[in-house]
Amino acid sequence: MRWLFVLTPPLDGAGNMALDEALMRRAARTGDAVFRVYSWASPTLSLGRNQRARGCYDSAVARALGVAFVRRPTGGRALLHHHEVTYSATLPLGDGDDARSAYDFINDVLLAALSRLGVPAGRPTGVSSMPPGLRPCFDAPAAHEIAVDGRKLVGSAQWRRDGTLLQHGSILIHDDQAMIARLLNAPLPDPTPAAATLSNVLGFEPTVEQVAEPIRDALGAAIGRRVDSFGVEPEVSADAAELRNTYENAAWTWRR
Repeated sequence: MRWLFVLTPPLDGAGNMALDEALMRRAARTGDAVFRVYSWASPTLSLGRNQRARGCYDSAVARALGVAFVRRPTGGRALLHHHEVTYSATLPLGDGDDARSAYDFINDVLLAALSRLGVPAGRPTGVSSMPPGLRPCFDAPAAHEIAVDGRKLVGSAQWRRDGTLLQHGSILIHDDQAMIARLLNAPLPDPTPAAATLSNVLGFEPTVEQVAEPIRDALGAAIGRRVDSFGVEPEVSADAAELRNTYENAAWTWRR
């Protein structure tokens, strides 16, 4: 399997989710895997695929704060994309065991990249998968996720379809996840704990490019060869334009 790497410009929520799914279609066509690093054109709350959300968020408060909504194709809980770096990996896949192996491989790449940046991250022990609910994704690390001193730094989720896998997730630069509670119609019983961030650990705010470069280097080291650059092809762009219709449709965003 050939791995490719791309750093894409900031897009809105529908554009980012549509491009990730379009890259899944490409994986099915070509057998290639693509590691993408990206950011968001404006603050966006992404909802997990099956997360309950209808009637739970205050649209007037969201408008006042300049926060948009999008529902991810992957599972998990709500996540605010603002001061963070997002990654996705799309690849052909076999059975469920392959999905577990892919998760471990991608997290190994991320851990190696963070180490290159000078971030002492690891996998927390003694935790289990987080139950569904309205608490934020970064409320606490789940099993096999990436954390610093017990606080989540990277939140990830997967989706399998038609022999392909999408794994994407967020690496926090600053912690503004507490804003999610302000968007809810009903208050949470407990405040959102502080998450780990790159700026706190490193003492400076890295750019997206500064995070992307060690990820590409770590991916190359993991596969034992150079990772070629990927340019978004017309067929991928056409698929993304078609898929965008789903992700900007309120019926999908507020499906449950």
